[in-house]
Amino acid sequence: MNADDSYSNSRPQDSGTDFQAFLKSFGPGLLWAGSAIGVSHLVQSTRAGGEAGFALAGVIFFALALKYPFFEYGPRYASATGESLVEGYRRIGKWAVWLFFFLAVFTVVITNAAIILFTSSLLQYTLGTQVDPVLASALVYTGCAVLLRIGYSALDIVIKVVLLTLAISTLIAAVVVAPQTDFSTFSMKLIPPPGSTVTLAFMLALAGWMPSDILISLYSSLWTLAKNQASGITASVATSRLDFKIAYFGTALLAFAFLTLGAGVMYKSGTEFSSNGAVFSTQLIDLYVQTLGPWTKPIMMITALTAMLSTALTVADGYPRVLDRAVKVLTIDDPEKTANAPVSRPYWIAVILIGIAMTTVLQLFQTSMTQLVDFVTIVAFLTGPIIGFLNLKAITSPVVPEEHRPGKAMRMYSYAGLIAMTSVAIIFIVSRLG
Repeated sequence: MNADDSYSNSRPQDSGTDFQAFLKSFGPGLLWAGSAIGVSHLVQSTRAGGEAGFALAGVIFFALALKYPFFEYGPRYASATGESLVEGYRRIGKWAVWLFFFLAVFTVVITNAAIILFTSSLLQYTLGTQVDPVLASALVYTGCAVLLRIGYSALDIVIKVVLLTLAISTLIAAVVVAPQTDFSTFSMKLIPPPGSTVTLAFMLALAGWMPSDILISLYSSLWTLAKNQASGITASVATSRLDFKIAYFGTALLAFAFLTLGAGVMYKSGTEFSSNGAVFSTQLIDLYVQTLGPWTKPIMMITALTAMLSTALTVADGYPRVLDRAVKVLTIDDPEKTANAPVSRPYWIAVILIGIAMTTVLQLFQTSMTQLVDFVTIVAFLTGPIIGFLNLKAITSPVVPEEHRPGKAMRMYSYAGLIAMTSVAIIFIVSRLG
């Protein structure tokens, strides 16, 4: 009997999908949403609305639709097998874990630096303070680390409060601006709108980073297991999928809410938009106030700040968590022995080293962070189809019970997404070489 078959027989049993069990298991999807909602929503979606009204709605819709399976396979795999996608990659081959590990290490510092810098800038704008940006970023990251030190349960509670506040403030802002918004530009076409300043590069970046990098599917598989340990309940596959669907469709709704904000207050405003995310966000807040009055400023400041706080918190935990698990999987050559391992020394070493490296990068490259982030974004965008393929291969492996593997329609859906993402990546490369 091989290891996969042995593990299949020892798999934790589903604990049911009744409402009480669902409430106790609810949360990993929100952590995923917290890591997704950030630059892609606050900057990219809003900027799309500001530059083209609703002409790029189709780009956002198809990006969300085509990527859905690869994100959903994270919690599905964890609930079906009792192990994370990192173990799933190990079952594919050690090379898959090494590939993922190098991608995570390569992007972790710059991604954290950009998100924390962005968050600290918005926090200072909200509080009206003027602390050195590097020091402010270090303080924000330290705050995140302190929360993580308390444990997963604290992160789970805080992110629920932050995302609830974000959802309410964003939807209120969208409703307020909707009456004066021109919806005539709405289009589902996947081409640049005629007469606009929208470039193909921006459309590809919008699609590539909406709702986020597929790499975070590995985070959600680990968060699913962590939630099981924290709650004492092993969530069923149906429960985990429902938890994720609520988060995913909520994320999609907020993407269009931010698109509405951009279309309502920025479209045809005559303002030249900054490529710097934090500056762009303050432009949005200022335009909102100018258009609708000073009473709307607190709503927009809360919207912008909570969008980035949710990302800062979840990314601060997500990267160390997957690096911790990758180290275990690469040093312990048996996925069954690492599947239920709690975070340990590698996690905290990663938290500390990321903080030190992040502060150093901000000190040295603060003025060129936009270019560094663009580079990392391109790498994540181009490797998306690879991570998506590995997720599909993991969820269709023998270790996953047949009833929990994607059916024929879902597999075809996944292959369509892979083909589309690969095609867009090729178009992006060609456009860069041209």
